[in-house]
Amino acid sequence: MREFKNHDIVDDIAKPGVRYEKRPAKLPDGTVVAGLYNAWITLDNPGQFNSYTTDMVKGVILAFRAASNARDVNCVVFTGAGDKAFCTGGNTKEYAEYYAGHPQEYRQYMRLFNDMVSAILACDKPVICRVNGMRIGGGQEIGMACDFSVAQDLARFGQAGPKHGSAPIGGATDFLPVVVGSERAMAACVLCEPFSAHKAYQMGVLTDVVPALKVDGKFVANPLIETQRMVDDYGRNVYGEPKTGEAAKEGKALMARGTVDLSLLDAKVEELCAKMLLTFPDCTTKTIEELRKPKLDAWNRNKENSRAWLALNMMTEARSGFTAFNEGTKEDREVDFVLLRQKLAAGESWVGPLHDSIQPKAKHKG
Repeated sequence: MREFKNHDIVDDIAKPGVRYEKRPAKLPDGTVVAGLYNAWITLDNPGQFNSYTTDMVKGVILAFRAASNARDVNCVVFTGAGDKAFCTGGNTKEYAEYYAGHPQEYRQYMRLFNDMVSAILACDKPVICRVNGMRIGGGQEIGMACDFSVAQDLARFGQAGPKHGSAPIGGATDFLPVVVGSERAMAACVLCEPFSAHKAYQMGVLTDVVPALKVDGKFVANPLIETQRMVDDYGRNVYGEPKTGEAAKEGKALMARGTVDLSLLDAKVEELCAKMLLTFPDCTTKTIEELRKPKLDAWNRNKENSRAWLALNMMTEARSGFTAFNEGTKEDREVDFVLLRQKLAAGESWVGPLHDSIQPKAKHKG
């Protein structure tokens, strides 16, 4: 066998919170193919819903570079540990306790974040996002940078920026208009209302969606979501919307009886990997590179301006928003938006007591 040169940046790509492994590639009938693999990159921080720390961002960059260079890798599967979340974005505890109020530091962090998104978009192998749970905020952004997304149908999707002191300019404002159109992108990014996996599929955000709830030994569709195509009293399509009233109560009861099983998700991911195994590798790579261009063009056009703005925002709204999320109660992790707007309208400066006065603890004081 020919002796190859090593084109990886470093020999040891291991970083805390990120797992990289190569799993044997399989044909569509399940037969293992000798000498070929699919690379699995797993965000392994389930205690914090797989939110990425600075070290984890480095780990993702190195893992994608290694997978891209691996001559024996067919596809890359990007996923999260457990069944609660693929990723909920940046680690809010680290943001609040280290980066808040330090724009120069956050600017350096955002260089790493930008490189992570670019590493996904530049991977020489097809990238499948295995959505094992919530894909929210920055998690939604790195997920949309992937070429394919397959989700279990209990997963929720959405952005969180304007609710927590940021703007979804780590990819969402670049990718969503391309994928779902400007109106739906506007609603998703500005209103920050989460949506179901079935809604994501209907919008065109997902390649496929499979059940994950098992009740009495059988898989059932997400019982909290309307999975049949229906119209409401106004003639609107409510497919993928949350159930209400008695239907919601029945759905919650069914959820309580069931267990989460991701075997169908894994089977669907393997099926997709197997289909790509039966293609010319270079033709597949070129096709993917061309199809990435609308997302890549928008990303490259905006990422440096976005990085600069996000760094400066750490002195004002991001500092307040991330502090509120980190220090607020489970029931209330948002600032007092109305009071903030009133104070700004009256000319109050961010330099002074404004930050403290809009925190959740101030809202509930007394």
